[in-house]
Amino acid sequence: MLESNTVAEIEKALGERVRGLRLRKNLTQVEIAGIAGVARTSVVKLEAGAGSSVDTLIRVLKALEVPDILGAIAPAPQVSPMALLRIPNGPRRASRKRTPS
Repeated sequence: MLESNTVAEIEKALGERVRGLRLRKNLTQVEIAGIAGVARTSVVKLEAGAGSSVDTLIRVLKALEVPDILGAIAPAPQVSPMALLRIPNGPRRASRKRTPS
């Protein structure tokens, strides 16, 4: 999977997937850029994995009618009901890393 890949490799893989979605819908980069409200060069950069913005990614995925964008990018963590029973009050927040004094 993508866990051990570099950021650049993940960006490239993500761009390839976006390109695949666009091609399955038989849309050009110009057409999807127009629907998404971004410049064609932004779509080119996104598909190339060349440091595109999150805003561009979300706009293009919306234009491609990806149903659950957030779920597709970062699925919500699944917590086992049994694990919740072992935590008296449930998780509240992450604790700050303590530095030795």
